[in-house]
Amino acid sequence: MMSLFRHVPNALTSGNLFLGAVGTYLALAGRPDLTAWCVLAAALLDFLDGFAARMLNAYSAIGKDLDSLADLVSFGVAPAAVFSSMMHQGFSGQWGGDFWTLTLGQQVLVLLPFVLVVFSALRLAKFNNDSRQTENFIGLTTTATGMFTVSLVYLVYHGQLDALRWNSVGVVLGLVAVFSALLVSEIPMFSLKIKHLRWKGNQHRYVLLLISLVAVVLLKAGALALIVPAYVVYSLVLYLSAGTKSR
Repeated sequence: MMSLFRHVPNALTSGNLFLGAVGTYLALAGRPDLTAWCVLAAALLDFLDGFAARMLNAYSAIGKDLDSLADLVSFGVAPAAVFSSMMHQGFSGQWGGDFWTLTLGQQVLVLLPFVLVVFSALRLAKFNNDSRQTENFIGLTTTATGMFTVSLVYLVYHGQLDALRWNSVGVVLGLVAVFSALLVSEIPMFSLKIKHLRWKGNQHRYVLLLISLVAVVLLKAGALALIVPAYVVYSLVLYLSAGTKSR
């Protein structure tokens, strides 16, 4: 029975991978709002597979590699497909329109967001071989990137943000460039793992939690479009203030 339980973490990771693949298809089929739910569910499974591995002491080299592959699809490929879908809508005026009706220049631009996949892969490879990232992160995680992207498109798709503005070439490619840079940056990002409930040592996490609660009340499913940038800015402020104090 215990040998069966040891497969639970990899089963959860496989679920993460499946949801990422489905989410990618939905984004390209014109329903990126449903991609948002797939990626958020994938993020939950990504958390649970690590939790299950710790509880069952079921670590393996295959599990580590599978986790990175799943994260690449769910938080790299699916978000890139979402960005591509946003730009396609900006050109054609509809979600999921025919790629071949676009001009050659538009086709090239619609494919450019998939550069994000390359930087996501670099981020994951770096994380797997970087001994500095045992407690905190260096650079933005693929999970945070994916959740921001799908939350943003959810708001745009449902008319809570102006599609004409947010689906433009400049905005979409600008976001792709910013997040690609953040993924491979050397900016320390504080970990969100809470090991105890005391204020000291968790103050930054609790501040972000408060910001997140306010965002959820105001934006509901689109809250992550605010929470992730707040996390990045907060981490950057802490990094710069620590550098100032050390001089």
